[in-house]
Amino acid sequence: MAVDSVLSSPLGPPACEKDAKALQFIEEMTRNADAVQQRILDEILTRNSQTEYLKRFKLDGVTDRETFKSIIPVVTYEDLQPEIQRIANGDRSPILSAHPISEFLTSSGTSAGERKLMPTIKEELDRRQLLYSLLMPVMNLYVPGLDKGKGLYFLFIKSETKTPGGLLARPVLTSYYKSEHFKSRPHDPYNVYTSPNETILCSDSFQSMYTQMLCGLYEREQVLRLGAVFASGLVRAIRFLQLHWEQLAHDIRTGTLNPQITNPSVCERMGKIMKSNEELADFVANECCKENWEGIITRIWPKTKYLDVIVTGAMAQYIPTLDYYSGGLPKACTMYAASECYFGLNLNPMCKPSEVSYTIMPNMGYFEFLPHDPTSSTTSSPTNLVDLVDVEVGKEYELVITTYAGLYRYRVGDILRVTGFHNSAPQFHFVRRKNVLLSIDSDKTDEAELQRAVENASKLLREFNTSVVEYTSYADTKTIPGHYVIYWELLMKDLNNSPSDEVLNQCCLAMEESLNTVYRQGRVACNSIGPLEIRLVKNGTFEELMDYAISRGASINQYKVPRCVNFAPILELLDSRVMSRHFSPSLPQWTPERRR
Repeated sequence: MAVDSVLSSPLGPPACEKDAKALQFIEEMTRNADAVQQRILDEILTRNSQTEYLKRFKLDGVTDRETFKSIIPVVTYEDLQPEIQRIANGDRSPILSAHPISEFLTSSGTSAGERKLMPTIKEELDRRQLLYSLLMPVMNLYVPGLDKGKGLYFLFIKSETKTPGGLLARPVLTSYYKSEHFKSRPHDPYNVYTSPNETILCSDSFQSMYTQMLCGLYEREQVLRLGAVFASGLVRAIRFLQLHWEQLAHDIRTGTLNPQITNPSVCERMGKIMKSNEELADFVANECCKENWEGIITRIWPKTKYLDVIVTGAMAQYIPTLDYYSGGLPKACTMYAASECYFGLNLNPMCKPSEVSYTIMPNMGYFEFLPHDPTSSTTSSPTNLVDLVDVEVGKEYELVITTYAGLYRYRVGDILRVTGFHNSAPQFHFVRRKNVLLSIDSDKTDEAELQRAVENASKLLREFNTSVVEYTSYADTKTIPGHYVIYWELLMKDLNNSPSDEVLNQCCLAMEESLNTVYRQGRVACNSIGPLEIRLVKNGTFEELMDYAISRGASINQYKVPRCVNFAPILELLDSRVMSRHFSPSLPQWTPERRR
């Protein structure tokens, strides 16, 4: 029941007193966005005034925006890499932050094929937890009764490693799930998961997925929402059910746990949950044995009100699949965050995926915006950055951040479009990651990396007097898991010595070996990406591609072969010219350790 009008919010009537305080906080922050931003910048620069980085630019304790912007340069990860490497190697002096760097958060973005290392400090966990605490109060405005059931969320940790200086390096969500903020979180009736902590914190992805799915089936009548971080993760969970329902039903029927589950803490926890339930086992088997899996989510979890997944940016490609499995349930994108910083939340989480906008919370960091012209191939000068409250509706910007942990005027690489304002805080639609061509899960492959992979793979063709004339690519998410498809047009100078199927399969593997560590981890450890595929097309196919583009108005003088395609008519043209298909025959090499 909503609390009385004394605690009401402009966002809507809160579900409880705790929600009222959270909604009031959102209002206070967004009403005073510019003042909050100045305060945040002042705090960051005052606290870190004696760091080596700020002293290098002779800021001398000054905290006003104009001086900060005129002295401190706009930077990329590569600019900061020497300082980050020193910290990673064990230098504990205040290089970037006055507070000790507690660990590194490994970004899904990469540099030279390795995950970027983002320095963080202990108090950042409090800041992240604060943003998490605002999500359900907003959701409760749109979906009543979420305290009457549970959420089936597929959450996973990934491998972690240590830098030469002994600091942990791991993804931001792994850091959060392993923290006391998550493990010892107070009971909240609006935010109860079916998955016990032990199943989420299991490092074996199969055992974790299996037991989380098993718990979700046992509590199918309690589930009010399904979620994963990314849409791809939820699609993968449904595919997992499709592959393993017989064993899951067997476990439910007998009350015994699959012998493949060997993690001691998981086994102990599941021992308290497992019980024989023949009726449930029959139900799961009867639903899952059907050929038609349309609406399977609502068939198995009939009280599901929405799916909680990110479906913006590259994840939009999974919307049709989720619609098929869920019968078109609403898809809620609740927050916008990255390893570098958590940014904001969606104040209208039940909107259509195409209408998702995130309100930047001005207390999370200091934000600037580099104007971006989507029609221009050149980047704006880093001198004309715009403050948070001064962005213009309809325009696109690249996000630039300054954080407590020691990133100063750092280019995140996200392109955002301003859709409006909540009070004085802008709302942004996530357009895309800068320079990313291909993405299936959390992997991000850019054009330069794809080019290197093609060059490395094509070396295997030399002994056959064969070369790659042209290529393009496509992220195929119709398969589960999704996979990269590379279209090759070859020039074979000796038809009597053409490369065999085995050689072309090895070309697929050579490409995978050339891709970044996030991609290879997805292939090897997470099973979130399928084997790379090369499709050989007939000679002249790329000429036809150019003719098609010109027929649609492209300039013949400026035409360049697109290195990634997703326009249906172009894909149809390419697929109609395919002569043979080849797949990576084995997994690429990957270990949690960083390449030295």
